Order: sequence, then structure tokens, then C-alpha cells
Amino acid sequence: MIGVLALQGDVREHLRMLEEVGVEALPVRRPVELAAVEGLIIPGGESTTMIRLAGIFGLIAPLRQRIAEGMPTFGTCAGMILLADRIEDGAAGQETLGGLDITVRRNAFGRQVDSFEEDLSLAGIAGPVHAIFIRAPWVESVGADVEVLARVSDGPAAGRIVAVRQGQLMATSFHPEVGGDARVHQLFVDLVRRARTQRRTDDETKRD
Repeated sequence: MIGVLALQGDVREHLRMLEEVGVEALPVRRPVELAAVEGLIIPGGESTTMIRLAGIFGLIAPLRQRIAEGMPTFGTCAGMILLADRIEDGAAGQETLGGLDITVRRNAFGRQVDSFEEDLSLAGIAGPVHAIFIRAPWVESVGADVEVLARVSDGPAAGRIVAVRQGQLMATSFHPEVGGDARVHQLFVDLVRRARTQRRTDDETKRD
């Protein structure tokens, strides 16, 4: 079962995409629901609102703990910001959940009117991925253990990093839940399944 953090943002769209790839999906608003899932998607939305609501619902500490323990987690747009260890141009005192050794620039591509679409080459997916950017961040810098999955190829932002993966964590600047292409979600589901297999192998080794 994979959860979608259901505090604000594109929750229904992510739930629909998970169901499309044949996965049981659960909206997560409380710690008990978080404890029931094997992986989590943090959707696009408004990052400052989402972290504030996570505090109100008592989710910040449980989220940080599950992420630190290796729960596969996928952040899109605002979700990327919440997974980042560092933020440029964030709101005063803005918190994150952390886990990804990246620096993101909030609203890097501009305001809502500067939203755009582009076909990207994304590592692990055959053929172009149609990416939709809405008030999106980009990744300013990555740590040594972070794999860059995609960069913008054209225009004034050419070369900017817009998709990354580090261990069990994955993030995109764009909104894969909006475009109707389930391949990015399938990439994350595959990551969750590999983590489950590895966890079972580790448990069997401990019993032996």
C-alpha cells in the first residue's frame, strides 16, 4: 500500500495514478495512516501550507522518522521542497522534512503565469516524459549520493535539474500526476517494491 499525504494539493490526482498502475492507495492525514503504508507520495501544492498542516495533524515527527528509517518517498513540486535538506528563497523560517541532500530554489521558474510544459528525458524511463511545471522549484545543487534523473533541455532554464533520486527518496519539480502519463509513478512503485524485497531479505538474514 502506498500513501499520498492528503493535507493539501494534488491528492486525488496522485491517488488516481497509483490506482492506474495497480497499487492500493491510501490518503494519509494521521500518524496511524502513515504507519500503514510502505511508501508515500508528497504532492504538489503550497509547501509552507503543507508543513504547517503537518504540524497541526501531528505528522512532522512521524514523517521525519519514517523517512530516516528508509520509507520510500516521492515528492512532486512542493513535495520536492519538503524533502530537500536546504531551501533557497524560502519563506522566513520555513521548515522541511528533509532527507534529500539537495538545495532547491522555491518558485524558481517564476509565477503561475510562467508555468510551462516540456518533454524531458528521464533516467529509467524509455522515451520522453511530458512534464508540466507550475510555480515549480528547481534543484540548485546535489550531494555526492544524489542521482540526477532529468534536466531541462531548452530555453533559459536549460540544464537545470528537475528530477533526482537518493536511496529510497525520489523527487520531481514537475507534476507527473497531471499529465496522464503513469510511467513516473510506476518508477516509484518499482522503488517501493525493491525496498520491500530488500527488507524481507534482511529480515530473513537476521532470523538465520
